[in-house]
Amino acid sequence: MASNEPPIIIKKVKKGRPHAHYGGAWKVAYADFVTAMMAFFLLLWLLNATTEEQRKGIADYFSPNLVSNSESGANGVLGGRTIMTDGAMRSDSAPPNLIMEMPQFGEMVEQEIDPDALSEEAARLLAEQEETRFRDAEFALRQAIQDVPELNQLAENLIIDRTPEGMRIQIVDRERLSMFPLGSSEMLDHTKKLMTLVAEAIRRLPNKIAITGHTDSRPYVHKGGFSNWELSAERANASRRALIATGLPESRIASVIGKADEEPLITEDPTSPRNRRISIVLLHEAPDPVRQ
Repeated sequence: MASNEPPIIIKKVKKGRPHAHYGGAWKVAYADFVTAMMAFFLLLWLLNATTEEQRKGIADYFSPNLVSNSESGANGVLGGRTIMTDGAMRSDSAPPNLIMEMPQFGEMVEQEIDPDALSEEAARLLAEQEETRFRDAEFALRQAIQDVPELNQLAENLIIDRTPEGMRIQIVDRERLSMFPLGSSEMLDHTKKLMTLVAEAIRRLPNKIAITGHTDSRPYVHKGGFSNWELSAERANASRRALIATGLPESRIASVIGKADEEPLITEDPTSPRNRRISIVLLHEAPDPVRQ
């Protein structure tokens, strides 16, 4: 006998864990993020704990074009040491200017510095500072001459250049415009004014000064054997007195020399009036032993 009751349908629903479709991928992404942050902070520490020269050495070490001839890590970028403190080893052949240790928590970074590298860096900085002072003094002197109308004509009598000894200021004669009367060591008035400007420009500098007198090759013989040697020396000494009279400390004078016509400015014409000149050299400063 057929039943009039509707059929009963049983529907089974499988319940899984919520968000199961995500799996463990987020853990991999998080681990990559943490690794990247560790690498970033390690990079910041390296930038702060190393010098420019050391950073260049590290960059060269990882350069693909750099081929190392070393058979071990002793001559490598870290000189045979690991970057961690524990287990760090070093070789006697390791370069002393790049030895680093990773600081533990609360510890200071330990870093050995090559004394020779420090000396070279100190000398370089000293030379740069000195050159800046030289340029400032040269500019001040040329500007001072331009500001005095009566001395404008002497601009061509002034030669400023660099020599291995330092900055050289030369006051030279020109045709019909001499710094001294012929055969005399008595300065003309415009020469004294020019010397005053020179002294004002170099007075604040610490450099010692070497003064040299030069003449042309025209023979000059005076009674008592007075020659170009004596004349050049007396003119150099007259220049020394003029500088000191304007306030330059006498302790700044390192030497006063007369060279007659032995070092002509115009070598192709030894009789040229431009060979008659006074050379004032601001000598390079010697490196400070304390900084060595």
